[in-house]
Amino acid sequence: MDILRIVLAIILPPLAVFLTVGLGFHFWINILLTILGVVPGMIHALWVIVKKKEK
Repeated sequence: MDILRIVLAIILPPLAVFLTVGLGFHFWINILLTILGVVPGMIHALWVIVKKKEK
């Protein structure tokens, strides 16, 4: 499942964050970052996925 989330983080960052944490704070931050630029959205999505896996 993590590989799918990583691929989604590259293609659709908000969807990857949604599948990881739901409709929380990080989802809305990722929407904003993706609107401002796709690369910041990707970086944030990957960060959220890695942080969630550490817990």
